[in-house]
Amino acid sequence: MFFDDMQGLIRVLIIGVLGYVALVFWLRISGKRTLSKWNVFDFIVTIALGSILASVIITKSVALLEGMLAFVVLIGLQYFITWLSVRSSKFASLIKAEPTLLLSNGEYCAAALKSQRVTKSEIRAAIRGAGIEDVAAVVLETDGSFSVLKQNNSGLNTALSDVSEQ
Repeated sequence: MFFDDMQGLIRVLIIGVLGYVALVFWLRISGKRTLSKWNVFDFIVTIALGSILASVIITKSVALLEGMLAFVVLIGLQYFITWLSVRSSKFASLIKAEPTLLLSNGEYCAAALKSQRVTKSEIRAAIRGAGIEDVAAVVLETDGSFSVLKQNNSGLNTALSDVSEQ
């Protein structure tokens, strides 16, 4: 059977649209940070929001208002935790990983490559992608992306001030 009854299909359509609108509304209110490049914490919140939306749409026992409250709770917690991490470096270190130096002045940082599970070929691919020939450093950022810094970058020391060398 493709469906139980027309009433169930109409419920999914109405609740789906309302749930989607509610999620977009709360994400817009919460600001750009909620949808920024992800660290582990952001990833978990985003997956949980998707799960809540799916539960509200598909599960008849979960009311739309309950789902909206769950959106508010998760987005509110994420907002509070990011607010707190901006104001407390100790708290920020608990929530976010530090960037890691993978290549410095043409030398691979072997311990960092091993601990971060990154291969030399991935670093070379990042360098090619950046289109830079004279590379001073490659950093694995907290969101999993690579930053490639030029050799003649006058602000190199500033750019690497919060980077772990492991």
